[in-house]
Amino acid sequence: MKEVYISNTAAISAIGSTIEEMWPKLCHGESALGEIKRFSTKRLEFHKGAAIPWLDESSANNRIVELTEMITDQLGEISDDTYVIWAGIKGDVEYIENQSREIENTPYYLGRHYMELVRSRLGIKNSGMEVNAACASSTVALALGAEMISTGRQSSVLVICADILSRFSFTGFSALRGLTSKICRPFDSDRDGLCLGDGAAALLLTNEEQAKTNGLNLQARLSGWGISNDANHITGPAKDARGLIIAIRSALTQAGIKENEVEAFCAHGTGTVYNDAMELTAVQSIFGERKFPLFSVKGSIGHTLGAAGAIESVVSIKAISTRTVPATAGFRSHEERTKGRVSASKQAFEGNNILTTNSGFGGCNAALIFERV
Repeated sequence: MKEVYISNTAAISAIGSTIEEMWPKLCHGESALGEIKRFSTKRLEFHKGAAIPWLDESSANNRIVELTEMITDQLGEISDDTYVIWAGIKGDVEYIENQSREIENTPYYLGRHYMELVRSRLGIKNSGMEVNAACASSTVALALGAEMISTGRQSSVLVICADILSRFSFTGFSALRGLTSKICRPFDSDRDGLCLGDGAAALLLTNEEQAKTNGLNLQARLSGWGISNDANHITGPAKDARGLIIAIRSALTQAGIKENEVEAFCAHGTGTVYNDAMELTAVQSIFGERKFPLFSVKGSIGHTLGAAGAIESVVSIKAISTRTVPATAGFRSHEERTKGRVSASKQAFEGNNILTTNSGFGGCNAALIFERV
């Protein structure tokens, strides 16, 4: 089995177009949550999201194309034999919306079209695949890419993803009563819902030989991964957190890390009552009363759907390199299980590893372990 490394990374969100621009704002607990201008929310009870300003000003029909092109441009030169995995949820959402309003000349995109766009812009000859696993899409994609490299099927895998704050997703979450009308408060005792956001990210996975051949700078090692499905409900997570527990334990076992050796946790942390409770149940079940930094970035950048896991992976790698985890924006009131873990301020940690997880509709769960090189 070959070790899996992360070299090139890129991330875009409503608080920054690079991880370097995002990082200080995340550490200071800044939030991009504001009134939505992209479409009317007049008939809804909820009106806020984390939109990228220049996407609102764009005249393009497909904002995901713009995000994909921009994130691709940040990656630099990529080997032409790289395998591409595209991850996202609503790639053709603007086409669907414009068709319903009888707006013509909107381009039609599916996952394969974005994958082909990436391959064309980077000069990649190899084939690829698409992953749609709800809000765990890019986390699952990273796990699949890591498995390909670990088993020797590929030497280089590019995981790339993008999703936008759209009328379709916003009205859907509104109907589910899953949005907040105030601010997103992950893990806060008074949390009342999530906010949606624009985002994109890309991570290049490689083995050591490929990295040396291409002169790549290794940022972290992806040492463990796990995927599960709790088969509980089409939208609701299993209250006993059984699926997430399985995914985390699988990742820990593969990484050869014991429960008491995990040093920080970048959680899914949507800010909804049930998701956050499920995650805290998993934390308590696996780690007991042990205290260590636990955080969520969704109070800052919103829930970026299929792109969330990849963005949070880039953030996690930055956290390892700086030995700092960012603030959980919006957090103010502890419940018993968050004490000594969640903070509204950035936290220092001396660790060499970080756990990150995501969960999604349909019972999807995925977990990754990143370690310092």
